[in-house]
Amino acid sequence: MRTAIGYLAVMALGVAAIAHVTPGETMKKQTSTRASRDKSTENLLAGRFRWKTGPPLILPADRPHDPPHAIKDPTIVRWGGRWHVFCSVRATKRTHCIEYLSFPDWKRADSAPRHVLTLTDKYFSAPQVFYFRPHEKWYLIYQVVDKSRKPALQPACSTTDDISDPNSWTAHDLLFARHPENVKMWIDFWVICGRTRAHLFFTSLDGKMWRAETKLSDFPHGWSRPEVVLRADIFEASHVYRLRGMPSAEKFLAIVEAQAGGRRYFKAYLADRLDGKWRALAGSRKKPFASRANVVQTPKPWTDSISHGELIRHGRDETLQVDPANIRFLYQGVSDRDRRGKTYGDIPWKLGLLEPVR
Repeated sequence: MRTAIGYLAVMALGVAAIAHVTPGETMKKQTSTRASRDKSTENLLAGRFRWKTGPPLILPADRPHDPPHAIKDPTIVRWGGRWHVFCSVRATKRTHCIEYLSFPDWKRADSAPRHVLTLTDKYFSAPQVFYFRPHEKWYLIYQVVDKSRKPALQPACSTTDDISDPNSWTAHDLLFARHPENVKMWIDFWVICGRTRAHLFFTSLDGKMWRAETKLSDFPHGWSRPEVVLRADIFEASHVYRLRGMPSAEKFLAIVEAQAGGRRYFKAYLADRLDGKWRALAGSRKKPFASRANVVQTPKPWTDSISHGELIRHGRDETLQVDPANIRFLYQGVSDRDRRGKTYGDIPWKLGLLEPVR
């Protein structure tokens, strides 16, 4: 009886606590959350970005037979209650390859098992992963070297039914049957899909961003002649996303890596269509998307460059949607001190996460 009375007393307190939360308070909290999201979206569309970052989350793996000195170019997707990350690694024997790791939460990211993919025994790097719904398959877009072509660097893809099995990916398949005659240099290939077409973006290390397209029914082949869609002080790593839940019309966000005094940082551009005109959103050193200047580092600074990375997406599919009210960015970073005196291939990149300052 005493136990039952105690139980009823606890239940009564719980009911009282629930009853204490009035409809007005609930509505006030919902209004506050909505106002916060609206303000975050407003800041994005105005090109106002402020970030915070903690210590590096993922370091190069401990592989005694060929110790890597850099982990870079991450692509990430959330699926099955886990993060799935593919990234480039640089080592002495194997200079360019792609590594896979998976973990349930960020605290366990660096301790996750590492798997070097076996897509080719030659150069392959700079991955992008997404689930292509029309084929019901995962796609990995990346770059390989084919010495029979000029330039030798070429976009390729592999597929799998199971993203969690690093041994299940198919051998690489080149995206273009022949190299486009109007492209002398290209790097860092990126695919995003609309309702009827897939769009391939890349840069050429000379201030140009390019785009090609193909019908969804022809993907991953059948690409059009690439065209320059942006000319600016940009360098590489052009990544394009659809902004989710825009109230009036679709908008697309492109982030592109730039250089300044040896450091790397990101600019941002906005368009109303994937085949539309790109306009600067945060397109200068004074007004960047992400740089040393607008990132607060705690507990102490560890990077002076914000380099090749990926926004955390809402969903896994080929439309690459991001939440404009909660933009986060997995990036590669390094300090000026750690990169000083090194060639680019020897820079000890690590991975960190940018989160918005509210």
